[in-house]
Amino acid sequence: MLDHLIKGATVVDGTGAAGYVADVGIRDGRIAVIAGPGTVTEGARTVEDATGLVLAPRVRRPPTPTTTPSCSGTRTPPPP
Repeated sequence: MLDHLIKGATVVDGTGAAGYVADVGIRDGRIAVIAGPGTVTEGARTVEDATGLVLAPRVRRPPTPTTTPSCSGTRTPPPP
């Protein structure tokens, strides 16, 4: 059994490929299944409808200039 099933999300994997609609199943804190919408047959403790939402597993925003320390240990000012 899955712990959580996210249904109908637009999955963006961070590779630069176009996003695609899928159901994503989570078990023990890890992605257990990514499948076409409505094709996951395994039960889940919780189910969430993510239609119209973006799911980006393991995609992290790069540091911005205001959050990246410089070599001197001070904050780098944002670009003009």
